[in-house]
Amino acid sequence: MSTTKRIAVIGATGRLGSSLVDVLEARGHDVVKASRTHGVDVITKDGLAEALDGVGVIIDAASQATPDEGAARAFFQTSTANLHEVGHAAGVSRMLTLSIIGTDRFDSGFTGGVNAHEAAAKAGPIPTDIVRASQFHEFVGQLLDWSTQGDVAYLPKMRTQPVSARALAEAIADLVDEPSDGGQIFEVAGPQEELLPDLARLLIEAEGRPVEVEAVVDPVDGERHEQGALLPGPDARLVGPPYTDWLAVR
Repeated sequence: MSTTKRIAVIGATGRLGSSLVDVLEARGHDVVKASRTHGVDVITKDGLAEALDGVGVIIDAASQATPDEGAARAFFQTSTANLHEVGHAAGVSRMLTLSIIGTDRFDSGFTGGVNAHEAAAKAGPIPTDIVRASQFHEFVGQLLDWSTQGDVAYLPKMRTQPVSARALAEAIADLVDEPSDGGQIFEVAGPQEELLPDLARLLIEAEGRPVEVEAVVDPVDGERHEQGALLPGPDARLVGPPYTDWLAVR
């Protein structure tokens, strides 16, 4: 049975963070919205002590949108160390840190930064669980925008099991209600496996974009993408609508 908790959502204005705020508030929790928009900076620590005052649980959904591994590592290591330091002083008893399914199978680029995020989360004094999620349904449009050159979008032959941000937020809210002493890794994914180029074609058709999709092999990670390195394991929590249902009602 759920009990009301004071929960700080780090990255509260992001795609997942905003959904987390909605879901947690709907379940009766006292939610602290922590982002630079709300005067909280996890890098400089400005406003962080005030935000974490009286908080029992931190959900770290902050991210750094960069392909540069060094920049990603610096952001995640600094922000996570600050959350542990300030949160521990404030008496925070638990933290949930968002990560990516399959991150432990890669070691470069943004994923290298995510690995550093997990390591920093595990190393601090607050008992921390890692929530590894699959790619968001919403991620397809972003990748389509990034990869389009002229009237062709070049997308990797990536096997994925995408999940909607809302469904992921609901799964994380469920985890908040489950007791934990930290140290666990949870996987959350959508209900079925898909190919990224196929998802992009569905989005193009739905929006009427004058774009064609060409499936390409990533020169660095293409083999692992095709082998399913980003797919969830057998113990993953599968939630939310499949991509086609989400696309029909979004």
